[in-house]
Amino acid sequence: MEKILLQIAAELKVRPAQVQAAVELLDGGATVPFIARYRKEATGALDDAQLRELEARLAYLRELEHRRAAVLKSIDEQGKLTPELRAAIEAAPTKQELEDLYLPYKPKRRSKGLIAREAGMEPLADKLLADPALDPMAEAAAFLNPEAGFADAFAVLDGVRDLLSERWAEDAALVGPLREWLWSEGFIRSKRVEGKDENNPDVAKYRDYFDHQEPIRTMPSHRALAVFRGRAQEILDARLVLDEELVPGQPSLAEGKIALHLGWSHRKRPADELIRKTIAWTWKVKLSLSLERDLFARLREQAEEVAIKVFAENLRDLLLAAPAGKRVVMGLDPGIRTGVKVAVVSDTGKVLDTATVYPHEPRRDWDGALHTLQRLCAAHGVNLIAIGNGTASRETDKLAGDLIKRLQQLAPEARIEKVVVSEAGASVYSASEFASKELPELDVSLRGAVSIARRLQDPLAELVKIEPKSIGVGQYQHDVNQGQLARTLDAVVEDCVNAVGVDLNTASAPLLARVSGLSASVAASVVRWRDQHGAFRNRRQLLDVTGLGPKTFEQSAGFLRIRDGDNPLDLSGVHPETYPVVEKIIQAAGRPIKELMGNTDVIAKLKPEAFADERFGAITVKDILAELVKPGRDPRPDFKVARFNEGVEDIKDLQPGMVLEGTVSNVAQFGAFVDLGVHQDGLVHVSQLANKFVADAREVVKTGDIVKVRVVEVDLARGRIALSMRTDAGAAKGGAGAGSGNAFRPAGRQERAGRGGNAPAPQGAMAAAFAKLQKR
Repeated sequence: MEKILLQIAAELKVRPAQVQAAVELLDGGATVPFIARYRKEATGALDDAQLRELEARLAYLRELEHRRAAVLKSIDEQGKLTPELRAAIEAAPTKQELEDLYLPYKPKRRSKGLIAREAGMEPLADKLLADPALDPMAEAAAFLNPEAGFADAFAVLDGVRDLLSERWAEDAALVGPLREWLWSEGFIRSKRVEGKDENNPDVAKYRDYFDHQEPIRTMPSHRALAVFRGRAQEILDARLVLDEELVPGQPSLAEGKIALHLGWSHRKRPADELIRKTIAWTWKVKLSLSLERDLFARLREQAEEVAIKVFAENLRDLLLAAPAGKRVVMGLDPGIRTGVKVAVVSDTGKVLDTATVYPHEPRRDWDGALHTLQRLCAAHGVNLIAIGNGTASRETDKLAGDLIKRLQQLAPEARIEKVVVSEAGASVYSASEFASKELPELDVSLRGAVSIARRLQDPLAELVKIEPKSIGVGQYQHDVNQGQLARTLDAVVEDCVNAVGVDLNTASAPLLARVSGLSASVAASVVRWRDQHGAFRNRRQLLDVTGLGPKTFEQSAGFLRIRDGDNPLDLSGVHPETYPVVEKIIQAAGRPIKELMGNTDVIAKLKPEAFADERFGAITVKDILAELVKPGRDPRPDFKVARFNEGVEDIKDLQPGMVLEGTVSNVAQFGAFVDLGVHQDGLVHVSQLANKFVADAREVVKTGDIVKVRVVEVDLARGRIALSMRTDAGAAKGGAGAGSGNAFRPAGRQERAGRGGNAPAPQGAMAAAFAKLQKR
């Protein structure tokens, strides 16, 4: 454990004592939000990002140590554990390197190499390798073993080849560096599979990869996942290749690396040709395919890690988007033949009324729809309209625009706004068990309109009712490790909910279940207690809830808010355990708590050190004072809406040069997708985000931002819109795109292999390969 603590401390660049304190808290059941917020003294103020990384590395390193112990035990039981091997295994820093060391000792089925070893061929193999001047055929005569299948010298030498190739393919000192060299030097090449019709829409979306090649080590996440998806769908053939020029009979650079490792070179000695062929066999049969699998797995793992990170960051931005707050909202769930579903919710989210209107095909009852919507607005005082961004969204947005014009003609002072919001996950919520309990009297189709309205009032409170993966702000989310994705997204939701805080007396069970320390069952118990006894008057009443003990109270209380309760501090992020510290502050300030909270001038004069004690140090007191300045502050930004241009309703309405306003719907490293209200998001490539170099799109924008963009190009055939946010003259076209085989191929010049000229002899070719390797 000490070894793990020291390694994590070095990686995070913090003191081992900080890591140890965090690990002890995590192992004791504390959550990351609780530790980050209320245990800064113990951890030296590690933030939530550091704690999440620490938690992930702790799990990996513990798994590594568990596997290391199992490997040592297995080899020891075989009687093959030498001091040198033990030291190498104990020093292996990754699971991959550990498995490389274990490979020769791993129980496996009987192979040709093992059969040759059992037949006594190993001494001959060692002899020829040590002294290539020996004649292989002559030496093999002494090792004939007809009973084992080695009836002649040729069979014996085949056995030597199999034995040596297996030995070399299991040599960690060779395989590890060779793998890293291929990662550094290799290219991933993708081509369209023969026979696939490139005019087929499902095939055409991979057009960017029909003849694509780039270094594997620098391939961006989105392109790697696109190639892997195309490969899985048998549309693309993907291979790892080397950028080398091959001539028939010339060994590859990889074979040269193996020869260098063995310290062998071709000198025209009797056994040199056998060794050369064995090296070629080792590469082509034993190593090329397995190392391709390893590196493709490594690329996929890295690509998935980036994709999950992007999804998580987009989800965080969406959850922490500006809430419209206490406003009466009309939610419109667009539809064509089935009609537009309408739901009006109060400023507290209560459903006031519902309806279905049919402004579009086939009924085309535009005036009737306007009349119904106008009546609902007048009856309930609607001042905000939320429109789902699905099918018929743009047409429904126009309907809402006409409604607003009509309402303003009747009451010029009326201020009604409309907002197109993402309806991702609304249908999942509508059909969920929770929705049926929350809205039992409503039809499933109308529940979606309720969700659309509520998510505008408070995105966080509504979106937590939906499985994070269903919110749909990631790319290739179905291609990544689903378990890792779920864990990461759950952590994001937990962090966001606890960063904002939760109203104990109005929060739903799904929202409460995301509070630090509260499980789904305890959250349900809290709601039942609230239904039976009325609103909570103070945080201490939480201890009366069935299943909520002192430990759960400690973890959760600071994140739960009570408005108009017995104690003003219960509305703040001050933890109940520190209320005695606040009492000292009140006495020093000479003012009651109600006058002290929000009084910046008085609080600014107080010194944290004056109120610190053995349990709560200056860091904690400083946080308490900051919370008293802005009690229960909401970290989310102010609410504002984007204005879609009139007359721009379809991708066909777009023209290069148009300047439009839109909402950022998704962000990836390579750029940002912007909803312009035309049913197809446009892409601002990372090179078009600003007048300066931008490495990652999130440096400039985040999901939910309202931005002005200029249309650069419209590709109707492929449904692509290229946009720019640059204000200089450098705005240009930006964009991004949407095997098999048993050996590596040269990357770009293999077609030259059959040309005329003098091909070098094998030994000259090996020398040439050495020369190339040494230069590299």
